[in-house]
Amino acid sequence: MEIIVLFGGKSAEHDISILTATAIMQNIQYDRHTVTPVYIDRQGHWFKGTSMTEKPDASANFQLDQVGQAIVPTDVLKEGDEQIVFPALHGPNGEDGTIQGLFESLNIAYVGAGVLASAAGMDKIVSKHLFNQAGLPQVPFVALSAYDWEKDQTLAIEKVTNALAYPVFVKPANMGSSVGVSEAVDDASLLAALTLAFRYDRRVLVEASVQNPREVELAVLGNDEIFVSVPGELAKGQGFYNYEEKYLNNTTEMLIPAAIDEPTVAKLQDFARKAYLALDGSGLSRADFFLTESGEIYINEVNTLPGFTQFSMYPALWEASGKSYTDLLEELIQLGLSRYNKKKSIQQSL
Repeated sequence: MEIIVLFGGKSAEHDISILTATAIMQNIQYDRHTVTPVYIDRQGHWFKGTSMTEKPDASANFQLDQVGQAIVPTDVLKEGDEQIVFPALHGPNGEDGTIQGLFESLNIAYVGAGVLASAAGMDKIVSKHLFNQAGLPQVPFVALSAYDWEKDQTLAIEKVTNALAYPVFVKPANMGSSVGVSEAVDDASLLAALTLAFRYDRRVLVEASVQNPREVELAVLGNDEIFVSVPGELAKGQGFYNYEEKYLNNTTEMLIPAAIDEPTVAKLQDFARKAYLALDGSGLSRADFFLTESGEIYINEVNTLPGFTQFSMYPALWEASGKSYTDLLEELIQLGLSRYNKKKSIQQSL
């Protein structure tokens, strides 16, 4: 079967996508599949690389805008179960339901969450409302729009400070890898944090801070039958796990499995499963939680396309749960095919 690994994209997480795609292409089962890399540049142009029948060299450069063949999506995306797309796209235009909508409209098999789960999971404000409906515990939050911000910055800041006490965290509603995220401790830093966040989205989430929380993450896998991994913990080298700490400095240690008592682990796994169902998840996701010293749990967010770099928590969690990286990729491929074939049996007309 042909695996189309799609990566790059029009997103601030473009470079992370390349790292994820490279790792995926180095661990596909080449005795079963061929791999065709397809790169999307920062302007949204598509480029097809040479199909591979064996593992690429670790130093291979997959930015194909100079060496690849310029194409349009329908040149490479083909209907049927002899091909499946593995989207390694992070952030807007990749894991927010837009590319998944393209696959659905062309009747293309693909790995990972569908349109609804991708869009809702990517949007931190929408997912907050869905988690509330599912009864999942969360920290207090305030949502702001660019319209409100541009109309009256003072009033927008007052809306936050009337509802939340400092410190707070400010996040673009639709962004990952901690891009555009910062902590605010007073009105001046809140002004700077909101200015930064609105550079990346027209809607921004402001959340109350949890004092010295443990940051715990769980991997979720499956379509109808859902499996949840052991929990992992981020032992951070600094107070805020930002973009640099995630991908550049690499000072954050992943503790897998996390040292958490069994009843709390069971509760975390139950919450991760409920969050997955609330979003109508399929394929995969990573659920992130805060755990306090007193044992309180707060869901932070769900990532429907977590990273697969050498620093990523998602594959490491399944490794600790007994599933190798290569086996994990193959299972995700088979889950994507299963969903595609089941959907074909659904009646589409009267």
